[in-house]
Amino acid sequence: MQKGHTEVLYGLYNDEEILLDAVRQAKKDHLDIMDVLTPFPIHGLDPILGLAESRLHQAGFVYGATGTCTAFLFMTWVFTRDWPIIFGGKPYWSVPAFIPITFELTVLFAAIGMVVTFYVICGLGPGVTNEVLDDRITDDKFCIAFQTNGYTSEQIDNLKSFFSSTGAEEVSTKVI
Repeated sequence: MQKGHTEVLYGLYNDEEILLDAVRQAKKDHLDIMDVLTPFPIHGLDPILGLAESRLHQAGFVYGATGTCTAFLFMTWVFTRDWPIIFGGKPYWSVPAFIPITFELTVLFAAIGMVVTFYVICGLGPGVTNEVLDDRITDDKFCIAFQTNGYTSEQIDNLKSFFSSTGAEEVSTKVI
């Protein structure tokens, strides 16, 4: 095997309930799961895998607060210092008039910030090519993958017997 490559043994399942049972069994057997891939989110999979809740919503709050401050401070500066004009008898610093634009910039900053953060964390974006284990995973198959670099043939046989005992329809190996 070439340096820098990952050898992956994966099993494909046809049903999400069978996959959940297989992940529970893998955790019970203390197997080191590299990844679980599904075509859609499966309720209850994260706690079984021991994954923590995403902190993306906290980043979204920070981006939204930045948008709120940017809008409010910019309009304050424009309408009180740079271009003070009285519109319809309103004072220079008319907070109720600032609310719609402040809201829109809050949503815009939060949305763009969260999308960019998600893409960076997941390694996505223009020009990025990610290796796909099996094209059917994005369509109708569910997958458990184990990294097998440095595993003995006996350990790999144990993983294959795990897949057959948990109802995997297909077991394959791929170097990525």
